[in-house]
Amino acid sequence: MKFNHLFRLQSVSPSTRIYEADGVTVRIDFLENMLRVAVLHPAVPLLPTWSVCPGARDCPLEGRDKLSLDGFSLAAPAVTETEDGLSFSLGGASFSIERKNFRITAKNANGVLYQDRSGLAYNFDGELGSGSAHYIRRTESDRIFGLGDKCGTVNKALRSFTLGAGDAMGFRASGSDPLYKQLPFWICENDAGSYGLYYDTYSNGRVNFGQEHDNYFEPFHSIRFEEENMVFYLILGSTAQIVRRFSALCGAIAPVPEWAFRYCGSTMEYTDAPDSDAKLRGFVQKCEDNGIRAGGFYLSSGYTQIGDKRCVFHWNTDKIPSPEALSDFFRSHGMELLPNVKPAFLTDHPLYDTIASHGWFLHYADGSPAVFPFWGGMASYLDFTNPGAYGFWKTCVRRHLVEKGYTCIWNDNNEYDVWDADVLADLFGKPTPACRIRPLFSYLMARASREASIESAGGEPFTVSRCAIAGTQRVATTWTGDNLTDFFDLRYNHYQAMTMSLSGFCFFGQDIGGFAGPRPDRELFLRWLQYGVFTPRFVLHSWKIGEPSTMPWLYPDMMDAVRSLFALRERLVPYLYRQMQRCVSTHDPLIYPVFLRQPGYDPESDCFFCGDDILACPVFDPGAESVTVLLPASGSGWQLRGKGAPYPGGARVTVPCLPTDEPVWFTPAGSSPI
Repeated sequence: MKFNHLFRLQSVSPSTRIYEADGVTVRIDFLENMLRVAVLHPAVPLLPTWSVCPGARDCPLEGRDKLSLDGFSLAAPAVTETEDGLSFSLGGASFSIERKNFRITAKNANGVLYQDRSGLAYNFDGELGSGSAHYIRRTESDRIFGLGDKCGTVNKALRSFTLGAGDAMGFRASGSDPLYKQLPFWICENDAGSYGLYYDTYSNGRVNFGQEHDNYFEPFHSIRFEEENMVFYLILGSTAQIVRRFSALCGAIAPVPEWAFRYCGSTMEYTDAPDSDAKLRGFVQKCEDNGIRAGGFYLSSGYTQIGDKRCVFHWNTDKIPSPEALSDFFRSHGMELLPNVKPAFLTDHPLYDTIASHGWFLHYADGSPAVFPFWGGMASYLDFTNPGAYGFWKTCVRRHLVEKGYTCIWNDNNEYDVWDADVLADLFGKPTPACRIRPLFSYLMARASREASIESAGGEPFTVSRCAIAGTQRVATTWTGDNLTDFFDLRYNHYQAMTMSLSGFCFFGQDIGGFAGPRPDRELFLRWLQYGVFTPRFVLHSWKIGEPSTMPWLYPDMMDAVRSLFALRERLVPYLYRQMQRCVSTHDPLIYPVFLRQPGYDPESDCFFCGDDILACPVFDPGAESVTVLLPASGSGWQLRGKGAPYPGGARVTVPCLPTDEPVWFTPAGSSPI
């Protein structure tokens, strides 16, 4: 009956209960510090997951059953069943679930921690439209954190966001939406405590944290998405514990080599130039001339050009006569090259007809390839859910890149701008509208690239992917995409970084100095470097039409200050590498906001922790000449730049800091992290 679904118990086991009403099945699984809830329409196939894989290095290529219990620590609470509902305790909270419309409430000693909206919280029988929907009680005290790479302030309360990913070149970090990640996970802090929610879906949708109101219901948060079945995890604990538990839910974190923490160069200018080989070798020489130790260079897609078109896996030997010799040259100087690869093949690509003849593109029902605008032409996306296409990509990566000395792959432009429900993906023998699984292709692309490198060269390759889902950390690192050069955006890039750190990302960063827009002026350039030295990924990357690239030597008259900052980064590399190893083990973020360690600290603070032993205090305001920071609580106190007399924890300190100075950072008194 519409709006009045009375659920009846169908199946019982110590860790699972299954209920049914009006053709809808609800399953709850009791996990350690988590409750998994599945709202299922039995006539609709349940898609697999590639995100949830606890305790594993990776999941099966064809995905994992979303209802699998493999790898979980199960709970078996004592459950009391009545005609009206059920009750139990889990993760320090007392739960009650009403049989009518399956309304969940969780309380602790401080009050109501979590509660579904009254009336109807789930889309059981189309009452709330098509697809899946979930509505949760909202209070005025709610603070919302996470959701991937979303823009704006760190606290996302009273805003709404697109559930989806796109190519957002030149985005405004204060509010552009959507960006490059699709990660429906968030944490809610309220007066009773914290809870986390993760929705195991790749379909398009929208999340609302109080921007939407409905006269017939109390204030609510909500999520809506196109997939008809819904599986979500309610994660319990402190905010720090929830971040850690969500990361562990998604499986292992791929280790990062030490060299990747060093400065890595990147610019489209060098590979777009006709003398690309000379410019790239010149980069190595300029680094050495300026006393800068670089770990590598991100090789933009200009090396693949045929005329004005970019054709993945094609080497333009007019620009780079010998890819092998170029790789050998960089390696001889202690640097790696990371070639850019894209998942779309232009219709005039030399390999296009071969791929089409095998049916390896996203396609229509008649088998014809679907085509889309892409980088100055029409192109088709490779279908990584087709085993043949997946193997083809691995063969190309091995043959055209790894065997030429390029073992670290930069997977780019992989957001898959596919909205047409008539476009199909193979999905490992179960054809599915590609728009329902758009961000999944990015994960499979990065995974295929990484596997090709391992199978050919061995070791642990360093792989990068611009688009990401939960679980991408098992196979690749990421960055925040094509940001804008602007002082105002610098602070919001920081907020975005804190948001990513609260979303399970560990190794990431920005294009320092900004990718799009005008060149950074002297002050902004130095301030961005002062900030960037404390972020995991330390890459200057830009596309400045008619302007010089953002390179360390952008302003020759400031090289003394620049060299000092790069020297500081080099001193930080061993510390960052050690901290990353710890994060792989503990699932803690590498950089994170202070409130994660000290609850109640301002989430919008400019300062943040870099690892466990450095408090970074950057400058984000033009014209500023000092930093004022409220030092976190500490029994031993804090030493400025690791030396001198300690300041007491809780003190508000103002430290002079010009753009040409060393940035302001503190260490716990008596510690020597670098």
